[in-house]
Amino acid sequence: MRPPGDPKNLTVERGQRQKRNEPSGKLGFGLLGICAAVLLWRLASGMVGSSLILPPPGEVVASFLRIASGPGFWTAVLGSLRRVGIAFALSTLVGGLSGTIAALSGFFKSFIAPFLTTIRATPVLALILVAMFWLPASGVPIFSAFLMAYPLIHGSTCAGIESVDPELLQMATVFKVPARTILFRLRLPSASPYFLTGAKSALGISWKVVVAGELLSQPAFALGTGMQDARLSLDTASVLAWAAATVFLCGMSEFILGFASRRLEKGRMERPT
Repeated sequence: MRPPGDPKNLTVERGQRQKRNEPSGKLGFGLLGICAAVLLWRLASGMVGSSLILPPPGEVVASFLRIASGPGFWTAVLGSLRRVGIAFALSTLVGGLSGTIAALSGFFKSFIAPFLTTIRATPVLALILVAMFWLPASGVPIFSAFLMAYPLIHGSTCAGIESVDPELLQMATVFKVPARTILFRLRLPSASPYFLTGAKSALGISWKVVVAGELLSQPAFALGTGMQDARLSLDTASVLAWAAATVFLCGMSEFILGFASRRLEKGRMERPT
């Protein structure tokens, strides 16, 4: 055991204190950045001098409180949440499955590559407009978000499975480890960090595309529909209030997913092999 005044002990203790203080420091700088953005917004609004072009923050907050107290706000929130959840679940399931198959089969990877390239190159607006010819208003945002989020899950899953150390795979082959065991005990655990990173990106994309699809297709009970109605009424403050609600929900869902991912990864690392 090292004496209390040992330099190595002091270095370790200093590092531990820095790690404990790091979250509070990030939170403080984050709040400072928000305050700076609001201040710049207030100054820009005063310089413009028109609420139609850029309303001040206080007017947007008042509009948000008015919208949130109305009967249609929470049904719109639940409707958009349902669409995002369906699109994200479908992209996660299908993308994870196809990414796994692509990593294990070069033929399937080559077969699906043109389809993925086409999806990545297609503008979101064009995809939404085409989907409006095929699907009802409530299905357009789900379909569009699924197609935009699916390549992210597919690519991250495929890259994670392919990142397994070749020497470990060679050793497993030499010792005749069953293919099922290699997949579930070696390949998939190695791919989990890649998959979780792709899932977080896919969730953010799902929110953006769902609300964009709602703006154009105008389904009942949707954040995008409320935003479009406010735009048609030339109520810029309400448009920004609906947008702020969307940003908050997207940020909260990403935070919850990131927290759950860290807990799962920590549990996996602490689990005895």
